[in-house]
Amino acid sequence: VDGVHCYKSASLFSGWKHVGIAISQDGQRDYWAPSVIERNGKFFMYYSSMPAATNDVHTENMKLAVSDAPDGKFTFVKDLIAPFSIDSHVVSNSAGLYMFYAKNNYEGDKVGTYIVVDKMKDEYNMCGTPVAVIGPSIDEEIFEKNRFKAGQDWYTIEGPCYFKKDGWHYCIYSANNYLKSDYHLGYAAVKSDSDDLTSLTFVKHSADKYDPLLCSDGDEISTGHNSLIEVDGELYIVYHGRDASSDLSVDDRTARICKLIADNGTLKVEKL
Repeated sequence: VDGVHCYKSASLFSGWKHVGIAISQDGQRDYWAPSVIERNGKFFMYYSSMPAATNDVHTENMKLAVSDAPDGKFTFVKDLIAPFSIDSHVVSNSAGLYMFYAKNNYEGDKVGTYIVVDKMKDEYNMCGTPVAVIGPSIDEEIFEKNRFKAGQDWYTIEGPCYFKKDGWHYCIYSANNYLKSDYHLGYAAVKSDSDDLTSLTFVKHSADKYDPLLCSDGDEISTGHNSLIEVDGELYIVYHGRDASSDLSVDDRTARICKLIADNGTLKVEKL
């Protein structure tokens, strides 16, 4: 909670060492879900935090920090998006620069957090016209029943991770409540030749049924908030989870990794 911590290793599967805190600001707390992109020799980090003087997590908002090295000290540049805005995932493709992130929706049948994508004017500025990508649709995505008022359940779809493979656009997301064992990963996909990510209509794999990509099993619980890396032609998904023995009384989440298989719009994981 004191800042964004950085680790590095020469191997994907072992030897990770703590480098230090990459970004921390006076008067801020609860740094959430950073993403980093390299552009013209500089590294741009998009992350969320909230004022230290409040306990309201809905004051979290997207910020930008810049460094000359991925493991260096990042310098805060500006607030980028108004609260509530978390869980950035920045994409550079032939059509430009885009950011997926999560925000709140207080209107409609299923209120809560959902995923949007917005084009960026450049590394420092958003276009400010976010388009909805993935929203809640099933009870297993409920964060908390009657959260803010009786009879109104709060749903959560967050933690976007986008990639494209073999003509298919995929967006993996987290759903449910990160404080609970049922937190899980789902995904949506669409086949398109267009790289304009604001024009795509992603289709949820679990739109009307609970069929998660990664969820609690006999070994782990609270699986979510992933990123993706490709090594020697193989895709790997890095995510957080808790050991199945956890009683959820403390934040004992750790980073985990497994193989990801993408095939014609369908995703599956293989535990290592």
